Amino acid sequence: MSKTSSLVCALITTFIWGTAFIAQDTGMDNIGPLCFNSARFFVGFLTILPIALLFERKKIFQNINVNKNLFFKYLILMSISLFLGTYLQQTSLLYTNIANAAFFTVFYVPLVPIILYIIYKSIVHWSIWASIFLCLLGVYFLSDFSDSEILLGDSLVILCSIFWALHIIYAGKFMEKFDIPIFFASLQAMLVGTYSLIFAFSFEEVELSNILLEQYSIIYAGVFSGGIAFTLQMYAQKNIDEAPAAIIYSLEGVFAAIAGWIILNQVLNLDNIIGCFLILIAVILSQLAPSLKLTVSDQK
Repeated sequence: MSKTSSLVCALITTFIWGTAFIAQDTGMDNIGPLCFNSARFFVGFLTILPIALLFERKKIFQNINVNKNLFFKYLILMSISLFLGTYLQQTSLLYTNIANAAFFTVFYVPLVPIILYIIYKSIVHWSIWASIFLCLLGVYFLSDFSDSEILLGDSLVILCSIFWALHIIYAGKFMEKFDIPIFFASLQAMLVGTYSLIFAFSFEEVELSNILLEQYSIIYAGVFSGGIAFTLQMYAQKNIDEAPAAIIYSLEGVFAAIAGWIILNQVLNLDNIIGCFLILIAVILSQLAPSLKLTVSDQK
């Protein structure tokens, strides 16, 4: 897979995540966040498992046997990170609006290079820090949250961004060692669905009739976000480093705003448009600047 293909996968992933905000918000009218996430990820598991068995069946055991301990270590770390990240984000939507959730979720952008440096001593290109600044500034304009009260939901989203950052980092490290992204994504979805179901029975009312009332939101968030998007994320991070990948994923705020405009008739104002352009510039800078430096060095 080329870097261009990985970039396309990252952009599609980001588009799905951004539009899924609406499904996540509207899908809790009759059920709780744990119940929603459980149904969503089981749907995702059932969606991508047949695809994994079709395309990766012959190399599943071959890949796992390369390093079983490392495979299951990443599976546990990523599934727990994804469970906590999605649960906190989903719960936050009960207390805050989509705009605030989109802004504070993007805190994983600066967290990724910081955590990479702390854990792996990885130093990122200078353009990443400039891109992070533009990204945060852009989402600030996009969210238009300057007059909003800091609610409990905002704190939950800030906390969830830590687990999103860890998930992005582990996804990149996993793809450096293994080549079964579809099968891995299906196992991850199954585990997150299982964790969510266990806690849902403990803290929420789980009724099939209520779950069915949210079937359309669950199907979209499950098939596309919980299944396809997290699979494409694995492909994306095969050729894109974790820090620039996080910046690309920050475009989900842009896609969320556009989806809100089209589906919910939420008109984009001048600040929103400025925010979209700032994030777009951040993404382009994070991808082009390191390549330009490499090209100049090669010419010398």
